[in-house]
This record gives sequence, structure tokens and C-alpha cells, in this order.
Amino acid sequence: MKTVFFDVDTQLDFLYPAGALAVPGAENIVKLLGELTSYAAKRGIPIVSTADAHAEDDPEFKIWKPHCVTGTTGQQKAAATLLKDPLVLRATPGALDANRASLETAAQIVIEKQSIDCFTNPNLRPLLDLLRADRFVVYGVVTEVCVRCAALGLLKTGSEVELVTDAVRSLNNQSERETTELFQAHGGKLTTVAAVMA
Repeated sequence: MKTVFFDVDTQLDFLYPAGALAVPGAENIVKLLGELTSYAAKRGIPIVSTADAHAEDDPEFKIWKPHCVTGTTGQQKAAATLLKDPLVLRATPGALDANRASLETAAQIVIEKQSIDCFTNPNLRPLLDLLRADRFVVYGVVTEVCVRCAALGLLKTGSEVELVTDAVRSLNNQSERETTELFQAHGGKLTTVAAVMA
């Protein structure tokens, strides 16, 4: 069974209290995020990471306050979640084809996005087709927003999808419960960091 870890938006603007769009309590999962990253790296498990990459006048800022503007400190991934020389795929058609040779050696592939839904990057679905994973392990922030889009989208691939409940954080407990219930109703499974690494 081929496993791929799917790391959602583990960026400074979301994870830490000083971040532009900080998720309450998210700093408490950084250690676990680092453990998952190290575990994957040591075992040769590919990591697909999503990352917001906004322009200063991004239309999304009419809904959410400005965050993860490209080139800012807040847009960077937390060091614990970043492997050496990740392959970055911008949300432009053809970016995957232009970097196809690098896919063989990339331990981490970063999917940039300008929307809450990582599947708006036209390179993600073709990438998943190439990876041919049987199982995705999903974690990151925010549970009921970007993690939800990623987890439900990955279920549509027909692969097994697990959500790591102690390596996610939400903005609202009720919304998080509704998200995990919906995820399970669509065939998703809940797991923990300890279970993933057992």
C-alpha cells in the first residue's frame, strides 16, 4: 500500500499567535506536525503540502483578512514541516509538466493556492494521478475550511483517507464536529499521530 502524507497550510500566519490569521491553539500541534514530517522523511513517504500564496490585493481578502502574502514571513511554512529542497508547484497550468523530472527525487511537493480549496491548483489532480497513492494521511489547519476541502477532495480519488485528529486545529468546535462527521459519512477514517506512526 502506497501512503502519501497530505500537509495542509502549515504556515506561520496560521500556526502562531502573531500570525496574520492565527488559529487558536495551533501552536500546540507544531511538535506533532514535526513528528509526522520526520516520520515521513525517514521512511521515504512522499509529502504533499498545500500553501496559501496570495497577492497583496487578493480577492480572498474580502472574506478573510490579509494573510500568507507571497514573499512575507507569514507565508512561510513552519520549519518543522519543511524538508530540504521541496518542489513548489504554482497554480499555473503546466507547472507539473515543467517540473516532471524533479518529481522523482522530491520528498515534498508544495501545492500553492489562492483559494481555500487546494484542488483549484490545476496541477494537483494530475500530481495525484502520478503518485497513485492507496492511502492519504491528512493534517494541518483549518479543520473546517482548507483541511475539509483537501480531505473531501482526496476521498473522490477512491483512495483511503485518514484525518489525524490531534494534528489539526479548528476555528469553531461545532464546525469541526460537523466536518469530521461529514468526512466519516463519505468514507473517511479518523486517526491519531501515535496510530499513524505505530
